[in-house]
Amino acid sequence: MSAPVLDVSNLRKSYGDFEAVRGVSFHVEPGEVFGLLGPNGAGKTTTVEILEGIRPATSGQVRVLGYDPNVQTMALKQRIGVALQSTKLPDKMKVIEALELFASFYDRTADLNKLLDRLQLSEKRNAFYSTLSGGQKQRVAIALALVNDPQVVFFDEPTTGLDPQVRLEIHSLIQQLREGKRSILLTTHYIEEAERLCDRVAIIDQGQIIAIGTPKEIQAKAQNMSRIDIQTEAPLHDLPTPAALVEEKFSFSADRLTVTVLSPKPARAIVELVKWIDGMGVSLADIHLKRPTLEDVFIEMTGKKLRD
Repeated sequence: MSAPVLDVSNLRKSYGDFEAVRGVSFHVEPGEVFGLLGPNGAGKTTTVEILEGIRPATSGQVRVLGYDPNVQTMALKQRIGVALQSTKLPDKMKVIEALELFASFYDRTADLNKLLDRLQLSEKRNAFYSTLSGGQKQRVAIALALVNDPQVVFFDEPTTGLDPQVRLEIHSLIQQLREGKRSILLTTHYIEEAERLCDRVAIIDQGQIIAIGTPKEIQAKAQNMSRIDIQTEAPLHDLPTPAALVEEKFSFSADRLTVTVLSPKPARAIVELVKWIDGMGVSLADIHLKRPTLEDVFIEMTGKKLRD
């Protein structure tokens, strides 16, 4: 097996008496999209800034592409890309001027024309930064993170404050990077973003990782039951519950056209429910299954929402 591109062991960061990062450990494999998921103030950005060589760690061991970010900072920065939550450039700087300036900082650069094409910025190459939309500015930020053809890319809350359409555009760009076998560390507090983009996720709260794994693995840890909603064409009769479903939690709508069941084994429950309803001679109108989400896991573990 190849060595991890990011290897973090017992990382700690203190500011006086306040410990912002409290013994964080994780690794990221080559070509993996790894998410740090948690509320504002959880320690996500501090952790990432240590990995980028921006802040020194108080203790612990960190390696990025084999480099110690605190010691081999300049060598590391040649090989990573960073897209921040917000990027501000001079209003009268042209897009191509920004890329050429940033490219001059590195000993290797990507083809800037191809980069502009890839990020749908070719038509804006000579546009002033002040004339760009929010989504275009974020695409410029991603382009700047890729000018040195990095092996590892850090995205710190890349879609915060953007409208849904622009967020989907950024998601598509990140997926393209994944297909190009780049390793990505993504921080976010958007549940759907982590579930859609990340191969693995670490949920972080108050400076500590409280769960780590694939989104499905973490969801499987939740004690919350899956919710099944079944709508019928005619009201359901008041008949005894079948033996296979007696331990499930049932509720009916006032018109008895909808039955809601909470079950730890939704696949089995759906089969039994369909048999039961069919046995009444009633036709199905709709079935909806909602499994526990990463948000459910987080609430269960911390007692608060991700955006608190």
